[in-house]
Amino acid sequence: MTIFQCSDTLDGILCGVYDAWMSRLGHGNAALELEGTGNLKMFTQYRKVEESREKTDKVIAAIYRKAGRQAYEMVFRASLSQEEDKADKIYRFLIYALNCGGRVTDMLQIPAVYEIFRINRAVGNEAHLLIEFARFSETKDKVLVSMVGPKNDVTILMAPHFADRLSGENWIIYDEGRKKGIVHKADEGWMVVRTGDDAWKEQLVRGTDQEKFADLWRTFHKSIAIEERRNYVCQRGHLPLRFRPYMTEFSSRD
Repeated sequence: MTIFQCSDTLDGILCGVYDAWMSRLGHGNAALELEGTGNLKMFTQYRKVEESREKTDKVIAAIYRKAGRQAYEMVFRASLSQEEDKADKIYRFLIYALNCGGRVTDMLQIPAVYEIFRINRAVGNEAHLLIEFARFSETKDKVLVSMVGPKNDVTILMAPHFADRLSGENWIIYDEGRKKGIVHKADEGWMVVRTGDDAWKEQLVRGTDQEKFADLWRTFHKSIAIEERRNYVCQRGHLPLRFRPYMTEFSSRD
């Protein structure tokens, strides 16, 4: 068995797919693994994947040509997952996709296809929930800032929604776990910015109107609640606990 170790990015995974495919070892004798994950296995060779734009473009072109846009979008969303074995699952999916064509997206009876469908559903659901639960504060420079802490790398899936709804605003959605942000300029476009440390987060939080309106929002939230109808079990089902630290109405409550 030969394991190709790639970076935890779409480019890294697609380059890994290219190297594994072009190695001619046979799909049963090759596997993909994210760098820094998994344990060393006996009787296994490891190869580091070298990334290049040429490899990535060739794999993307092959997916579009043989399997279509939907298959590529499934691969893209799967690459955003937190699952450590996603690289090999994408590889297994593409083996079928590049042989079966566009109908592969409906072939859920195949385990490799179902796994990518399952991962897509999990990633998509989290992005949808974060869009609903995101809270923005405004800095003195009139920049809207939202802090999030998703399990999967879904801020890039949130960006189109807020670029449409808040097209005339300058805003930032910051993933504090991955130390990266989506930065949108009013009436223009958005980009992904990687910071590498917490200094950017501290700068964003400083000087916002968070504290100014937090008490008012919490007071409103309490005032509309009906004490006799409180159901915390039901509430947790609709609003998972992990989202609450980033929501004004649940922060710093007495």
